[in-house]
Amino acid sequence: MPRYRRCRQPNCHAMVQFPNHYCPKHFEYEAEYLANRQRWARAHSKQYQRKYNTVTRYRNDTKSEQYNFYRTKQWQDLRQRILDRDHYICRYCGQSNSKTVDHIVPIEFDPMCKASIDNLTTICRRCHRAKTQWEQYYYGTGQGHHRQNVPEIRDITRISRLMKKF
Repeated sequence: MPRYRRCRQPNCHAMVQFPNHYCPKHFEYEAEYLANRQRWARAHSKQYQRKYNTVTRYRNDTKSEQYNFYRTKQWQDLRQRILDRDHYICRYCGQSNSKTVDHIVPIEFDPMCKASIDNLTTICRRCHRAKTQWEQYYYGTGQGHHRQNVPEIRDITRISRLMKKF
């Protein structure tokens, strides 16, 4: 028995037999849709992820050491202590159910603080992206940036205000 689905064209309710995605009226969009799916699949393949992990993430010995720290039992214990301390609430915006633990001062800027409880806090994904961009601007961290000679900022409310201005 053949399988059917709706046409992918908005507001078209015609039924299409598998493996097609568009009805005969909108069939001109089929090739473009398939090309976009293939492009997406190539970009998200395991080979892409392998390249990211071996070339981008571990691009030198320092970065390799930093990321290997996140695989240790010490980090897992620290992370859970911080999440329990902060009750899974983002310290920057107050969003509940935040599961990311972040270094207030990035370990790329100050490697001695990577295991310090005072330098760790709970953060949501949205704030983490904004803070990472702010760190790249302020501290000069990240790929292609030059480390700046600036004072460390450990006050979360001040960092939050600076992130919003940036």
